[in-house]
Amino acid sequence: MRDLRISVTDRCNFRCTYCMPKEIFGREYEFMPRDQLLTFEEITQIATAAAGLGVDKIRITGGEPLMRAGLPELVSMLAAVDGIEDLTMTTNGSILARKAEELADAGLNRVTVSLDSIDDATFRAMNDADFGVAGVLDGIETAAASGLGPVKINAVVKRGVNDDSILDMVEHFRGSGHVLRFIEYMDVGTTNGWRLDDVVSASEIHGLIAARFPLEPVEAAYRGEVATRYRFADGAGEIGIIASVTAPFCGDCTRLRLSADGSAYTCLFASTGSDLRALIRSETDDDSIAEALGAIWEQRSDRYSEQRAEGTDGWEPIEMSYIGG
Repeated sequence: MRDLRISVTDRCNFRCTYCMPKEIFGREYEFMPRDQLLTFEEITQIATAAAGLGVDKIRITGGEPLMRAGLPELVSMLAAVDGIEDLTMTTNGSILARKAEELADAGLNRVTVSLDSIDDATFRAMNDADFGVAGVLDGIETAAASGLGPVKINAVVKRGVNDDSILDMVEHFRGSGHVLRFIEYMDVGTTNGWRLDDVVSASEIHGLIAARFPLEPVEAAYRGEVATRYRFADGAGEIGIIASVTAPFCGDCTRLRLSADGSAYTCLFASTGSDLRALIRSETDDDSIAEALGAIWEQRSDRYSEQRAEGTDGWEPIEMSYIGG
């Protein structure tokens, strides 16, 4: 356990078709009541216990984390936790230009921005909120100027939807100093209508890019790094490809996920979590929280991506918007 991913809200202002399709998450959908969310103090208490067990990286997620009021205050609290060396956030970038400087001042180190296409019409169709590419690009550049770079840009690739944007994305970000990463379309949750036929494999993505821009492999920076990294042979930066469907990496996973209402999950595709909110609100001591986290991690057996490859049926994972990406 090295990486704690903290969802601070299940709400999002996008309705991306592969994550929160509008047909399910419409106007009548009931999100978590405010009193069910962990407070900033409770989140920090769990983060402190996790750091004591070896966690050195925290990623703030959602939903869209910037929809949580007062988020820079939480950033400041987490930045002060002993042992945390890397404090990052994943965002859709829509509010980032307004918040980047304040987040950097609070102690955030880096951001990852989700951007699935550089083509405006395609991107608007995928986020299903009619939000344009320009607003996200503005957020990326503002974040970099505020010291939150190099920015990582994540693009989920779905066949027949945005696979024709791959090379345009590469051409746009090549030489920018940012790191573009392509992610195989995953079967997160049960509402996005996932089919294996919709997956553009990592090998296809690599072949397409390498045919235009020769690539050289880059060694992983640490054990458990999910992206396979490549540098452009001409020195114009690097890209990453995440083969979460075709080449599972369950055996090297170092991530524990904390939902906005305080449940701990040991897998992005888990169907059940462990309730930490009840433990904290029973006025337990810090040692008991650390003991509970340690037990959750030691007893984990999740390997969904490997089981998918083996043809195991009947799995119903929690929605990604609930526990973050």
